[in-house]
Amino acid sequence: MTTSLPVLPFADIGRDDVHSAGGKGASLGELLRAGIRVPDGFVVTTAAFQQVALHLTVRAEPIAERVKALDPDDPGALAAETALIRAAVESAPLPPSVVEAITAHYERLCAEAGRRDLPVAVRSSATSEDSAEASFAGLQDTYLWVSGGGSVVEHVRRCWASLYSVESVTYRRRRGIPETDLAMAVVVQQMVGARSSGVMFTRSPLTGDRSVIAIDAGWGLGSAVVGGDVTPDSFVVSKVTGEIVRRTVSTKTRWHQPDPSGHGIVETDVPAQLRDVPALGDEEIAELVAIGRRVEAHYGCPQDIEWAVSRTAPPGENVFLLQSRPETVWAKKDAARTAPAAAPAARAFDHVFTVLGKRSPGS
Repeated sequence: MTTSLPVLPFADIGRDDVHSAGGKGASLGELLRAGIRVPDGFVVTTAAFQQVALHLTVRAEPIAERVKALDPDDPGALAAETALIRAAVESAPLPPSVVEAITAHYERLCAEAGRRDLPVAVRSSATSEDSAEASFAGLQDTYLWVSGGGSVVEHVRRCWASLYSVESVTYRRRRGIPETDLAMAVVVQQMVGARSSGVMFTRSPLTGDRSVIAIDAGWGLGSAVVGGDVTPDSFVVSKVTGEIVRRTVSTKTRWHQPDPSGHGIVETDVPAQLRDVPALGDEEIAELVAIGRRVEAHYGCPQDIEWAVSRTAPPGENVFLLQSRPETVWAKKDAARTAPAAAPAARAFDHVFTVLGKRSPGS
């Protein structure tokens, strides 16, 4: 679905809405439709981005043209130019209709949660993101524990601007991704007050084994695990039997928690009594595995999933998925292995002559 609406709730989005909601937003709507427990939220669509960023100029030249002219092997010029572009995006006046739509949907989330300033995650969702062919994961910005309508609007701007970071522009320029094919949606999603969080792969990230699910878990918010700030617990579970075939409980010394100010997060020491305790119980591992299998079956390919266990929701209702995207590393290896070894020949024995012609004399 292509829409001119600046904001769409998750309930109105599915897997076919990548053009409007980006990869992350489309996946969250699809998970919700599939009956997976996902924190509620909405997407600021690519239509809103196009109203603002794609019509901006820097020194009277369209942004897309300036990016297209950049040399990815000239870091000095890249840094200077992208700084100018990001500043232009972050300071651009927003259409009142976009501000009103973001604020109204945020207030709806607050009302449904019974909170005045509900903390949310504000996460970029590029239209080429989270696909097996070209993953933009990690190249754009994410902001956690944002609260207040005005702050949400400001962090949406920052996500848009992060599309023009040095890393993101370099990625696109080196891969020849046209600026005209790119747009930015932004996910605004209710935060989970996480007791534990982490990632889950529905195939082994080390061996590619599709008969197992691999789970990494740490205390607190998942940004500590995703960002590599903690050595997480690790569990490998058989998809066939549900047996935990490998269990590694690490000493977890750091965790991410909401900033006491109510805005953003802080990294602090894990209390001593929790450091060597598993961040997940066996029942929670079993629930994650069941959810992982459902999500993989729904999408038809192995998934890379972020999840959280709420500290306040009751058992059986406390495991949430924060996002799911296709696993890319082993998918690329599989594609390389299954690629045809040679182009079809007009006659079968032409392949023989091709092989003989490539041999060196005397081979």
